[in-house]
Amino acid sequence: MLSRKQKHFLLKVFSLFSVVRGYNILIIVIAQYLTSIYILAPDLPVKSVLLDVNLLMLVLASAAAIASGYIINSFYDSEKDLINRPRKTMLDRLVSQRTKLSVYFILNFVSVVFASYVSFRAVLFFSMYIFVLWLYSHKLKKYPFIGNVTAAILAVIPFFAVFIYYRNFDLVIFVHATFLFLLISMRELVKDLENIKGDLAQDYHTIPVVYGEQVSKRMLTLMCLVAFIPALLLIFKFPIGYMSYFFFGSILGLLFFLFILWKSKRKLHYIILHNILKFIIVLGVFSIVLIDIDLLVNRFLLKI
Repeated sequence: MLSRKQKHFLLKVFSLFSVVRGYNILIIVIAQYLTSIYILAPDLPVKSVLLDVNLLMLVLASAAAIASGYIINSFYDSEKDLINRPRKTMLDRLVSQRTKLSVYFILNFVSVVFASYVSFRAVLFFSMYIFVLWLYSHKLKKYPFIGNVTAAILAVIPFFAVFIYYRNFDLVIFVHATFLFLLISMRELVKDLENIKGDLAQDYHTIPVVYGEQVSKRMLTLMCLVAFIPALLLIFKFPIGYMSYFFFGSILGLLFFLFILWKSKRKLHYIILHNILKFIIVLGVFSIVLIDIDLLVNRFLLKI
């Protein structure tokens, strides 16, 4: 049996894990490795990718920077989140603001240390990334359009670091990135609709607050229709193997998203829409292996 002190400690660890969104970071790490194996470096043996210390350092630097970003975001949004997510906020508040800030600075330092193993340019890259994460949480997210675009860019940047490392500039990568960017932009706008009550109370000038729900829905509809373009290009113009089924499914999922969107009136509806987009994004990560199902097995057996 655990003592009361041990239980309290475990609760604090779980609280900190909740603040840094550990599950999201795990998905991003998996996505970076799958992207490296199947898209960015398809000609390299799996072993050389998995055991590449430089790649590992970039992935760890990304994970530490993203975790610190979630912490500083939680720090600045504590009052707003108390309105929008009271239960989660109560869990997050098991860790003091002082402790959160201490962990924030430690994670930033660790991120730069990992990056320094790769190169000085990597240090500059992640230092700038950390700064923009802070600027977004402190200022930019309070403004319409700028906040949404910045959030989407910040979500894609960890993949950009790996992309630069492998120096692969194939067009298919940009088409994949465009589809992901549009999905993330849609998710950010849906989150603004979901959190409109807290944003109003804390004077955040988000798109739903400034322009209203109807304009936000029209923007989401436009972004959704634009997202069909890279999806259809990937299906019909690029050799992505069985991953084409994912994009077919994504188009159907986005059509369902549009149907629910124009029926939405309450916060619960926007939570459902948020989860639909999140499901598509996560499913897309694991669908990368469908580009060539035999590729991983064959390369693993022949090259290791």
